[in-house]
Amino acid sequence: MNNLIDTNLQSPQRNLMALRMEHANLNALIDEALQSAPMDQLVLQRLKKRRLALKDQITRLECSMVPDETA
Repeated sequence: MNNLIDTNLQSPQRNLMALRMEHANLNALIDEALQSAPMDQLVLQRLKKRRLALKDQITRLECSMVPDETA
């Protein structure tokens, strides 16, 4: 029973949800930084790079969750 709970906590759907939330948080942070006072360009570049990496992870996870179509 405990194993089932652990499996559900690490499910691809839950992981996808966490990645999407982190991506949305980064979007908000970047948008806010661009609207407010000047920000260190290196920090902004790193945030954007992390956001892109998250988007790539989300895409890979989504693709892995789609069942293969038979020809």
